[in-house]
Order: sequence, then C-alpha cells, then structure tokens
Amino acid sequence: QLVESGGGSVQAGGSLRLSCAASGSRYSSLCMGWFRQAPGKEREGVALLDADGTTTKYAASVKGRFTISKDNAKNTLYLQMDSLKPEDTAMYHCAANSVCLPATIATIDSVYDYNYSGQGTQVTVS
Repeated sequence: QLVESGGGSVQAGGSLRLSCAASGSRYSSLCMGWFRQAPGKEREGVALLDADGTTTKYAASVKGRFTISKDNAKNTLYLQMDSLKPEDTAMYHCAANSVCLPATIATIDSVYDYNYSGQGTQVTVS
C-alpha cells in the first residue's frame, strides 16, 4: 500500500516536499517513482528511482527543479519540488514495482506499468 502526503497550495517559485509511505517488507527492493495528472491533460511521468537509490530519471519538464529520494529505514519515498510553476499543478501519485531491473527505469513512461500506485496528493501552484 502506498499513501502520499505533503501536497498543498503554493505560489509560483515556492517549494513542496511530497512523501509516499509504503507498507510491506520488500520496500528496499522496489523501483519507485512519481507521476502526475492534471484535469484535461494526459498523465505524465515525473521521476523514477531504482532500488538502492543511486539511479534516477526525470521528465525534462522537471529536471533541475525536482529531486526524488528514498529513506529505506522509514519506508518512505520523497519528491522535493523547488521553483514550482503553475504548470506543475496536478494530482501527484507515487508508484512502485516489485521487480527492479535497469529496464524498469529505462524510460520515464515505465512508471505507468508499475505494480502499485497510490491515491495521490494534490499540488496547486498559483
């Protein structure tokens, strides 16, 4: 089970940190990521992270502004979002895949095929 938190309303240029708490004993072996969806728009992969937290992939639209990380001791995935723009407004979902191979984070769209995803947390930038 994945539960997101940390969303909210912020002005352009501000920051937010999203969290995704995961249950289960295999957390440290999961590939994880974030995707977002805004009303009337297609979903967009945002960031991916491999099991040991050393390899990342970002969408071009967020690269240099967002940082994905994980804390295995807390079974928690994070998304630090800086220099937020109105176009970042969306529902943000975390996702996890029980198999973590290089191919699992080869492309940002890989996140759509992950085994698990959460209900999401809303981010609004004005």
